[in-house]
Amino acid sequence: MLIFLNLWVYLMLFIFSLMVFVSNRKHLLMTLISLEFIVLILYGIIFICLNLMNYEYYYSMVFLTFSVCEGSLGLSILVSLIRTHGNDCFQTYNILQC
Repeated sequence: MLIFLNLWVYLMLFIFSLMVFVSNRKHLLMTLISLEFIVLILYGIIFICLNLMNYEYYYSMVFLTFSVCEGSLGLSILVSLIRTHGNDCFQTYNILQC
């Protein structure tokens, strides 16, 4: 019963984090932080589901590996945007500029 309560809490956190991700469009850093929070919540949900079905945790380690790669890719994009444009605000970027 406690595991299902934890799953319910994770699902509510996932919904709230998706709302923050969709509503936050000013800074790239805040978007990346909310995206990493979504990945962390998904990891918790996967871990609980694998625990309920008595499976091995190999898939969760693969998921963590891909999430670390995704985080490093997002930070490298953030650093390159700050070096070229000076800040991480989306309103200052011109999409049509090469």
